[in-house]
Amino acid sequence: MNDVIKNIMTRQTIREYTAQQVPDELLQTVLDAAIRAPSGRNTQPCHLRVLRNRELLDEMNTDFKNLVGWDTPAYTGWDIRPVYHNAPVFIFIVAPTKDGMSGGLMAENIALAAHGVGLGSCMIGSLGALFDDPENAIKWKSIIDIPQDWEFVLGMTLGYPNEQPPFKEREDGHIKFIG
Repeated sequence: MNDVIKNIMTRQTIREYTAQQVPDELLQTVLDAAIRAPSGRNTQPCHLRVLRNRELLDEMNTDFKNLVGWDTPAYTGWDIRPVYHNAPVFIFIVAPTKDGMSGGLMAENIALAAHGVGLGSCMIGSLGALFDDPENAIKWKSIIDIPQDWEFVLGMTLGYPNEQPPFKEREDGHIKFIG
């Protein structure tokens, strides 16, 4: 098995992180991999915003929980950790229009590159509620420096894993050969 396939087969979602900040060089490697994601007709619609400030991450979590509820399972582990899973880095994937395909490809590059350099990651889609709410959207688009008419596509946590979750089996029957 080559290194690329091994990386794909062993990467897992991480929802618990150490407090150790990601060094600039590793972060840049992951971001460089992200922007090399394919996009339709090479339009490269997605942009990245990187938040590393713990106070702002906590404020984002508070605004999110105030919006969706403090006692609702709106995301995995809602009762024991914030929406950003205590990761030291949160990456916002944003675009002029909601582009789930390009954003998903960029997120996968982030996830695989992170795993390849010893970091963990988790895709966070539920944070979209914050950007669907007009008041919060104005605030957070301003904070993370994106135009007000742009869209949140997907979020990604990034940091050093503080867990080794068991591998989750994949269901059979999702592949069918035709012809």
